[in-house]
Amino acid sequence: MRNVDWTRDIRYEVIPTAAIEDVIAGSVPPEVTITVTASPTKGLDPTLDLTERLTKRGYRVVPHLSARLVVDGKHLEEIVDRLLTAGVDDVFVPAGDADPPAGRFHGALPLLAELTAQGRPFRHVGITGYPQSHPSIDDDIVVQAMWDKRAHATYIVSNLCFDAKVLTGWVRRVRRRGVDLPVRIGLAGPVERTKLLAMAGKIGVGESARFLGKHLAWFARLATTYSPDRLLDRAAPGLSEPGMAVTGLHVFTFNQVAEAERWRVSS
Repeated sequence: MRNVDWTRDIRYEVIPTAAIEDVIAGSVPPEVTITVTASPTKGLDPTLDLTERLTKRGYRVVPHLSARLVVDGKHLEEIVDRLLTAGVDDVFVPAGDADPPAGRFHGALPLLAELTAQGRPFRHVGITGYPQSHPSIDDDIVVQAMWDKRAHATYIVSNLCFDAKVLTGWVRRVRRRGVDLPVRIGLAGPVERTKLLAMAGKIGVGESARFLGKHLAWFARLATTYSPDRLLDRAAPGLSEPGMAVTGLHVFTFNQVAEAERWRVSS
């Protein structure tokens, strides 16, 4: 078993559906941070709305500012003002999947640079890391992008990975390249196959198809229920080595936050 407890610093990623606020309030204590995704079809408003409601309930919330959903610098200023008013001090900045983009930001780096130009309004800024190949971006571009983005960010969140060897090797490569930002390990939370299918239908055909397409092999092996324990136990020896700077977990809950919380408490 692993000799390190990353569940002490954990975040639950949720999709801003109509019912998720009440589910979170009924099952997750306020000391657990919630991150809120952004839909390429619905825009940023559902993300911002849920962020504001959860902060009023006492949660620390990290909204996803998908760059391709932001129109321009003025739009970003409005978003920043809204989040600062809500008390948000941490944002996660992916490129996002909106195609075409809503405005002039075609990737995460230009939006990160704009945030820096606006005076770094957030204390914490997260960026994405890809332990496995990005489905639409060449590996050398991903590597260069992480190097370029590091000056504007304070931490990295790894994308979903189900292979402990691949995950550990990726963190080592990141460190060898001179990127020293802390890393949060992104992993799927406890999930039932039937509930995942139901969730896939709610988040939209395009988004669910992308997720299932990227992780089809894992999904096919999921007989009834998946737990992240095996991955963490296998990865812990390597990820806890000196210099790896793995600080916590980013759990993709697929809105099964009650199940994720039961797992956290029992781990």
